[in-house]
Amino acid sequence: MFFPEYRARRLRRNDSLRRMVRETHLRVDDLIYPMFSAFGKDIRKEIPSMPGIYQQSIEHIVAEAREVHDLGIPAVILFGIPEAKDAVGQDAYSDTGIIQETIRAIKETVPELTVITDVCLCEYTDHGHCGVIKDGDVDNDATLQLLAAEALSHARAGADMVAPSDMMDGRVAAIREILDANGFSHIPIMSYAVKYASAYYGPFRDAADSTPQFGDRRSYQMDPANRREALREATLDVQECADFLMVKPALAYLDILRDLRERFDLPLVAYNVSGEYSMIKAAAKLGWVDHDRVVIETLVGMKRAGADLIITYHAKEAAQLLRARATG
Repeated sequence: MFFPEYRARRLRRNDSLRRMVRETHLRVDDLIYPMFSAFGKDIRKEIPSMPGIYQQSIEHIVAEAREVHDLGIPAVILFGIPEAKDAVGQDAYSDTGIIQETIRAIKETVPELTVITDVCLCEYTDHGHCGVIKDGDVDNDATLQLLAAEALSHARAGADMVAPSDMMDGRVAAIREILDANGFSHIPIMSYAVKYASAYYGPFRDAADSTPQFGDRRSYQMDPANRREALREATLDVQECADFLMVKPALAYLDILRDLRERFDLPLVAYNVSGEYSMIKAAAKLGWVDHDRVVIETLVGMKRAGADLIITYHAKEAAQLLRARATG
């Protein structure tokens, strides 16, 4: 095919033609909305670095969960801000912990909404790291026991899915074993299989009050320069019976999403993280970008790279934009 006989612009002439040949589609069913549940009453505190996102007490979480469901978004993922933190993150695996109580409240009010829970200790430890500290670093194997207990407590509270984000070696297998042994073989595991030690997480640490009190997380989260290692990490989680694989962050790691899509047939999740969200909000506030177009283009790019699902703080506004397109 050569110009002038072939003209690629023929299929771009109007909106109807563009829709007919569109290769990648973003749907509301692709979206998962993150929520931050805080201990207390009548709390609705906007996160300064994440406009439109809040730390909320359970009654406000439930109200927003209902709004999410009404928009057609199928799932939320929960993060907790407990009343108190300690060296081993006891609230994370307490039957009366903040996330456990939040799960029950959502499932009682909006039972059709899929509730996914983040399984990690960083939000619950006073040192801000993702596990038990020994000799100045996270003790991998001691942490596995607590992560498994946390996942089991979430399942008992009514969670539909658990999502370990800690990056400890062997945590998918440990969680699968304890869930199966306690009658929860039906609960899927959405593994943060490929999670990089990224600067894009900055606003999230404000949201979850989870900034490490010493050092950083580079001894357990991945080096952003590594690509082949991502395949090894994902392969291990597949072997340990993960049901979903996740890449986090998404925007600077679209090549990794594509690599995993070509290698594995499990559902693939992209986490459109806090820093990615905040950059769009800041640029839009300054009038430098068209907010709505950039939001949709960003999410479509993640879908095009291979994501089946996207965890995104833009989920509610994206759902509204998609609805407006469909009815307009």
